[in-house]
Amino acid sequence: MGAKYPKRIGFLVYPAMQALDLAGPMDAFAAAAIDADGAAVACYELATIGLDANIAAAESGLRIKPQFTLGNAPPLDTLVIPGGAGMRDPKTAAVVGAWVKPRLRQLRRVAAVCTGAYGLAAAGLLDGRRVTTHWQHAQDLARRFPAVRVDAGPLFVKDGAFYTSAGITAGIDLSLALIEEDFGPSVALAVARELVVFLKRPGGQAQYSEPLQFQTQAADRMADVASWIVANLQKDLSVEALAARARLCPRQFTRRFKQAFGATPAAFVASMRIEEARRRLAEGRGSVQRVARSVGFRSDEVLRRTFERRLGVTPTAYRARFGARA
Repeated sequence: MGAKYPKRIGFLVYPAMQALDLAGPMDAFAAAAIDADGAAVACYELATIGLDANIAAAESGLRIKPQFTLGNAPPLDTLVIPGGAGMRDPKTAAVVGAWVKPRLRQLRRVAAVCTGAYGLAAAGLLDGRRVTTHWQHAQDLARRFPAVRVDAGPLFVKDGAFYTSAGITAGIDLSLALIEEDFGPSVALAVARELVVFLKRPGGQAQYSEPLQFQTQAADRMADVASWIVANLQKDLSVEALAARARLCPRQFTRRFKQAFGATPAAFVASMRIEEARRRLAEGRGSVQRVARSVGFRSDEVLRRTFERRLGVTPTAYRARFGARA
């Protein structure tokens, strides 16, 4: 845990920004607190910094009055640059990049949510670095800044002192990762619970979850299968049972499933069970054997073998590393 707190986090405010890219991370950092002699102490002090002193209207029309401007911003531990259509304007990106560049020595880290990366890329700060952004803008970012190594897959990426994330809710995922980096997993998981976030997701997770990919791609009777699988992991998810739900014979179901998603039903089910097991292990929900049974594995030994094959680590070691009590 960081020796000095509260740490000051600065958030840039500008016209035509995405309001959720600002509000989501701000609420996450605002909710982070540690216990000091029985009293909750805030981990962070938050500051909004406008390009000027004017009220900035977000893309949604929400009007935001910044506390500071680029000219009188206080010293910061971390700078967060939200995304939005305004940051894709070369003039705005140039102003932001020119302001950030000479201040890098005073900043411990810089985080860009969604298209906030355009502001850093405009100043050459991301040249040669691996970054991510919202998948809809990844090609444009790569085209406009060819020296940047754009990866549209992950939720967020860390490269040195620079952190970049996909849009909207991924900004919360990134914020939780930064909170964990500063104050440990217990504080980050407490924030996730307070915000009613499904889980503190790792940055390497795809922007599209497997169930969402399934539902997005499926336009026929299988469209509800993925969500049903996730909600019923402890049940019989054999090909025969799933085929019956889709009102197809097992052979037809398997063939259409593989054609649509490039994986067998069994592989998809195993992935969903592993993801849920990871979540329950991280949250400390019972023994490894209980977790295995609760997500549909026949035994803890089957879970262990599947974990080692897919993740290269045992369930016990995973809990020790990522659990709330780690």
